[in-house]
Amino acid sequence: MHTASVKWVGQQQFSATSPSGHTLKMDSDRQSNTGPGAMETVLMALGACTATDVLIILEKKRQKLQSLEVICSGERAPHPPTVWVKLDVLFRLRGEIDEGALQHAMELTRGKYCSVAAMLQKTAEISWRYELLPAE
Repeated sequence: MHTASVKWVGQQQFSATSPSGHTLKMDSDRQSNTGPGAMETVLMALGACTATDVLIILEKKRQKLQSLEVICSGERAPHPPTVWVKLDVLFRLRGEIDEGALQHAMELTRGKYCSVAAMLQKTAEISWRYELLPAE
């Protein structure tokens, strides 16, 4: 079993420790805004999960990737619980990348590998897009 720990450190601020031992400062109060909130970390987790998959798949396909950025945007439900109901995932890549290889990588992260996306698809409509930028 994996275990995370979240300790209150004052006001609406917390120190979260991951099962692997990494610490993240979190803040539920957007006024003081000293760290990301819980739902913000969900967006970041979606970006990191899909970025990892796409990176590994494109490397296996011997694509010459120079940069990769994943931009995750979303809308939350108007009433509690304010889950994510609409998400947009934009992959912005630079390099010598075959468009078909990228599309296949996106299909695999969306439908097979990304655990975060699999969970979020239970409550949110997720759109997937990409921008291929020329190699430098």
